[in-house]
Amino acid sequence: MQKSIFVFLIVAIFLLSSFKYFWNSPVKGNVNPADAALRAWLYGADTLNASVVGGYFQINNVKPGNYVLVIEGNPPYRNVFKNGIVVIDGQPTDVGTIEMQK
Repeated sequence: MQKSIFVFLIVAIFLLSSFKYFWNSPVKGNVNPADAALRAWLYGADTLNASVVGGYFQINNVKPGNYVLVIEGNPPYRNVFKNGIVVIDGQPTDVGTIEMQK
């Protein structure tokens, strides 16, 4: 009896520790010119990133909260910082078009 309770507890701990919640709150946007950026980074409750492809990026599974968006420039373009990105659970956040500067 004790052995079966012990096994049950081990299995329960394993299952609970492997559970990961996926947030349905993507952050998306565009960069101009399309080839001016490499990656988009979000800094806040988590640090997340995604590649910029064809001038478009989308960072998935973002926890609700306040973030700073950093667009990593493709040299000779400079990095761009955008403060005040607010993510609400279940709602996509569109940051619009980010103008890149040399």
